[in-house]
Amino acid sequence: MTTTQSPQTERSTTASDSGARKYATVNPYTGETEKEFPFTETSEIDGIIGRAHAAYQEWRDRPVEERAAVVRRAAELMDERRDDLAALITTEMGKRQQEATGELYLCSMILKYYADNGPGFLEPTSIQPLMGKGEAVVETRPVGVLLAIEPWNYPFYQVVRVAGPNLVLGNTVILKHAEITPQCAVAIEQLFTDAGAPEGVFTNTFLRIADVEQVIADPRIQGVTLTGSERAGSAVGALAGKYLKKSVLELGGSDPFIVLDADDLGATVKAATMGRMQNTGQACTASKRLIVTEELFEPFVEGLKQAFSTFSPGDPADPSTSLAPLSSERAAEDLHAQIQDAIDKGATVVAGGKRPEHPGAFVEATILTDVTPEMRAYREELFGPAAVVYKVKDADAAVALANDSDYGLGATVMSSDLDRARSVAERLEAGMVWINQPTGSSPELPFGGIKRSGYGRELSELAMAEFANRRLVRTVPVKKSDKPQAG
Repeated sequence: MTTTQSPQTERSTTASDSGARKYATVNPYTGETEKEFPFTETSEIDGIIGRAHAAYQEWRDRPVEERAAVVRRAAELMDERRDDLAALITTEMGKRQQEATGELYLCSMILKYYADNGPGFLEPTSIQPLMGKGEAVVETRPVGVLLAIEPWNYPFYQVVRVAGPNLVLGNTVILKHAEITPQCAVAIEQLFTDAGAPEGVFTNTFLRIADVEQVIADPRIQGVTLTGSERAGSAVGALAGKYLKKSVLELGGSDPFIVLDADDLGATVKAATMGRMQNTGQACTASKRLIVTEELFEPFVEGLKQAFSTFSPGDPADPSTSLAPLSSERAAEDLHAQIQDAIDKGATVVAGGKRPEHPGAFVEATILTDVTPEMRAYREELFGPAAVVYKVKDADAAVALANDSDYGLGATVMSSDLDRARSVAERLEAGMVWINQPTGSSPELPFGGIKRSGYGRELSELAMAEFANRRLVRTVPVKKSDKPQAG
């Protein structure tokens, strides 16, 4: 099975090398360039890594309660600055005001979760030795400086879910954020600085893509984590392997939303709409493939069409706006090209399908049916407000179609029969399955995928083990001599 990778899925900075000369805030609603930042000079990289490494030497030896207090204070500052930070998100990548505020609320929850629970996660685990006397414990210790390469679609959330657990653990973090969200990156660094993190504990950089290998290769860097496209993940994973560095990759997704039956079809349609249209469809875990059993297909599609008809383009800073622009004009062009390819090859347009006559990087809320394997929309991730709806005969056919994908991030199963839903969920090839609710995120729940959606887990207790030294300490009692002591 092969995948034709669409530029639209290029969310991470390592995969968006489009000739940009600098990091810049380009408002996707107005098209205006509002602020620019020069790249970090190559000659500065050694010093940046050096300061992060020196900070690690001190940070790891602080009591975990002190590290946790800094992370908690960062959450409190985020709460205090929420309106201003939300405005930055809206300006830089076009997220609707309400959704930007919601993203920051979740970020605060994540930081507080690790501040409160992180110290407990680091408690040593005892093991009863099978041979010999004494004891054995496994400690969870930090490893050093990490490089975090993060995308624009959730510019605070993606960073926080790496920084929260790792700063409490005792690692230090160097950030390479997306080139279109530089002000968000600066604001995140300022949050941790103002919260009391020493210089070098959390460092934002405006790295060139060409300089990423230099950072990963440096022996002071102990790991790299990336959220982005599969092309970006492949490149970074290869570099991590080349230099023997641990990596975590959270890549693309084409999540199925399976409708087996419905006592309340309206509620099911509402859930599908939310799952597909969150963040204007620019989410790796958005419900991109809606798979519906044949007895519900027609009424489901009609209900979805009515729901999608309510989305109209507008200023994302206006609370009344229902459809925000995509993150950039290029993103809008790429998504529309995928939609047009399906139309040209015989797909049925139930709703949308066009670029609206409205300024900004907009694509209409689109529903496609009759999508077949030769169309790009069948295999590629549609990173925007476009849903593909498939009709299947039964649960077996739904599972087969859901698993016919190179991706394996999240999945949703909708059914009033929980046993039936769980039976289907057990057969799905995904890192996360949600029953009767679209895929979501919460601090205590592990987040990650399989197949070409990446590897490793973020959030939950599992996140604190990804970049950790699970160090064994085996203690054997000193044997006492039976011979009398001399003298």
